[in-house]
Amino acid sequence: MADAKKGQIVNRTGLSDVFGVALTTIDSWVRQDCPVVVRGRGKGQEWQFNTAQIAKWLQDKAADEATGDIPDDINLLKIRKAKAETELAELELAEKKGEVALIAEFERAQSIVFGTIRSNMMNIPQRAVLQLLGETDARVFKEKLKAEIVLALESAADAELEDDEDV
Repeated sequence: MADAKKGQIVNRTGLSDVFGVALTTIDSWVRQDCPVVVRGRGKGQEWQFNTAQIAKWLQDKAADEATGDIPDDINLLKIRKAKAETELAELELAEKKGEVALIAEFERAQSIVFGTIRSNMMNIPQRAVLQLLGETDARVFKEKLKAEIVLALESAADAELEDDEDV
């Protein structure tokens, strides 16, 4: 067995066996730029990996994922903390001023607006049928249909404004 510090040189299948992962995982690691001893070229040459290098790469990758982009320097951490506190204070101020809203409130309001628009749009054929019955001039037909669409959208906008005033 090779020195543990140096690792073993293995192919994809060997690496899969050593780390207990699927070959598709090994392929994913390669796409993520894991260390490679020899790149495989077609069917004539197999991929080769150093198990110690891969183990170190996986450790480094896990550490990076666990810490994100948190710097090690204490001064950078203090600056980051001050920035986060400032952003939080600005967000709280904006919330008190009514400049921001919770996502759930926004989604609820959007749902009401879109429901009103849909309802109004679905009523267009019913309202327009009597006006368009027997109409043969395409220009007039388009104008009346466009007027009904505008009316539906404007009434939806007015309905939304009335809901805001009630709150």
